[in-house]
Amino acid sequence: MLIFLKNIGEIIAHWWSEFTLQTRLMAGATLVVSLIMSGLTFWAVNTIQLDAHLNDTRYGRDLGLLLAANVAPLIAKNDRTEVARFSRQFYGSTSSIRYILYADDAGEIYLGLPFSESEVETSLTLRRRIQLPDTFTANVEDVNFAPEPLVKQHLTPLGELTDVFVPLIHEGKYLGVLAIGINPNPTAVISSNLTRDVTLAVFVTIWVMVILGAVFNALTITQPIKELVFGVKNIASGNFKQRVDLPLGGELGELICSFNEMAEKLESYEEQNIEELTAEKAKLETLVSTIADGAVLLDANLYIILVNPTARRIFGWEYKNVIGENVLNYLPAEVQLEVARPLYQIAGGDREGGEFRCSLTEPINRTVRILVTTVTLHKAPGSEPLCKSCLHEERNTCTEAPRPDAFECSLYFESSKSHLPEEYRENLKGIAMTIQDITREVELNEAKSQFISNVSHELRTPLFNIKSFIETLHEYGEDLSEAERREFLETANHETDRLTRLVNDVLDLSRLESCRIYHFDGVDIAQAVEQTLRTYQLNAKDKGIELIQELEPDLPTVLGHYDLLLQVFANLVGNALKFTNSGGKIAIRASQLDVELEKDKYAIVGEESSSGKYALSHAVQASKLVRIEISDTGIGIDAEDQEAIFDRFFRVENRVHTLEGTGLGLSIVRNIIDKHHTKVHLVSEVGVGTTFWFDLAVYGQK
Repeated sequence: MLIFLKNIGEIIAHWWSEFTLQTRLMAGATLVVSLIMSGLTFWAVNTIQLDAHLNDTRYGRDLGLLLAANVAPLIAKNDRTEVARFSRQFYGSTSSIRYILYADDAGEIYLGLPFSESEVETSLTLRRRIQLPDTFTANVEDVNFAPEPLVKQHLTPLGELTDVFVPLIHEGKYLGVLAIGINPNPTAVISSNLTRDVTLAVFVTIWVMVILGAVFNALTITQPIKELVFGVKNIASGNFKQRVDLPLGGELGELICSFNEMAEKLESYEEQNIEELTAEKAKLETLVSTIADGAVLLDANLYIILVNPTARRIFGWEYKNVIGENVLNYLPAEVQLEVARPLYQIAGGDREGGEFRCSLTEPINRTVRILVTTVTLHKAPGSEPLCKSCLHEERNTCTEAPRPDAFECSLYFESSKSHLPEEYRENLKGIAMTIQDITREVELNEAKSQFISNVSHELRTPLFNIKSFIETLHEYGEDLSEAERREFLETANHETDRLTRLVNDVLDLSRLESCRIYHFDGVDIAQAVEQTLRTYQLNAKDKGIELIQELEPDLPTVLGHYDLLLQVFANLVGNALKFTNSGGKIAIRASQLDVELEKDKYAIVGEESSSGKYALSHAVQASKLVRIEISDTGIGIDAEDQEAIFDRFFRVENRVHTLEGTGLGLSIVRNIIDKHHTKVHLVSEVGVGTTFWFDLAVYGQK
């Protein structure tokens, strides 16, 4: 039973907790008013009943005394017939009397109205004897007749009845008892019923009014407030299109209008902010997508948030959807081997960042440098010095006097190792990976190292030879013959010339690879060819090699630099003489071509303008070129060497066991031709010969 009552109590408590505060207050107020009205009703009815009882008592006592005074002499004479007649007359004169009973001094009833004596004697409903209270009987026995009659009330099916017992006394002698039953006062009963009905009506009216008030409140106040609460929640969740459309006036209507105006302004601000954020996002994405380095942004769980096209190209992700995926599942094996452990350490707060270098084999061979940094958010909800995120503050090395405060800020900073892992994980918003393609840098470093090594080697050989012969002449000159001393000096002179050529070639190559701008003008190819052939005519004659000049008549001048083109001819003819055997031929050919070319391909920078920059001063006849070929019938070049023939210090003579040359001649040729905005080409076959050819744009006055 207790468990049942406890469950009932919990159900009522849960049911009561679902009501709002306003509903609870209304229910409490209604209950208090109802109790007050019920108390007033109880007090009014009880007062009316008490007054009715008092009135009935007085009325019954007066009637009893009046009747007793009139019938006492008749009873003393034992004239019961007259007593009966008078009693019937008295009984019929008023409707207030319910019954009249007469009993003798022994309590035996001998007359009763509206019953006859015979009816009384044979009645089963009335006792033949009146049982009086002990106090009343004691007073009679002591001949101490009460001055006031005895009055009592009892309930009957017809209502409450007042019983009045009056002793019959005549000349000091006790004759018996007169009992009169008085009906309740009809007016008092009606008044009591009316009061009860009115009170009940008031009670019901109060509850009806409360219920109607609650309904009215729900329709006019609660419902709009609920709509406003719902709208505020939608606004708080970011739905600025929320509106409250209720046709209400007064203060509540003004509140709804103000809410709608606020929502409209917030929606307008949101649209402006979205446009600004979209523009900023587009700028950021454009910036990230156009930077030369690869960029990959990860979250704290190493999932990819952002990747730019450069990183996609480097890692081969062009056709893969890697956004939202774990970066370690898509990194190349070489990179994954290097950065997997550091990334886990950074995500766990055990490491702050790092720099790594990897060599990739897919999709192409390249060398990359990967910089890994953390992206952390520092939020200062209260007034907090910015110095807390500064390393100087942490190390107590700050010398700045002012300490600026911030109320809320987002900063990128290096996390202190003293931070707890939980705080670090909360502040860690991501990991940024910057991928730099340093393949060119590595190649340049290797080329630089190779260049220094080659130059050192090329310089060491002639210097060693010169030093060796000079030391021999110095120490054993007197023991050597004149012919031997002359041979040693000629060898030293030859090595000195070789050293001079090497230094000159290195200087020429360095000058060509610099940012120096050359002035191009009209060049007569025939003149340059003739000067080159005159220079090498004696060398060719000594080796038994025929020099051939095949120039198309009336060749137009070409746009170029005379000294540079002369050096090209000298290097190519010199190489041809070196690798052509006696009886061979070397030919220089030049002819005009009619080919449709792109204008911009042969746009050459000309004279310096007044602004200090070089501008175009001569136009190129884009449809006309002059092709120049240098052919020989020498030993030829293997196909495997043709790719590297223009590299610095690469020498074919190393393969044919000769030591002549610096290995820079063809590299100088390529750089000079590149300065003329064209390309040098090679056709060669071992045992047949080699042909170098290139095209130059025709020079013409604009």
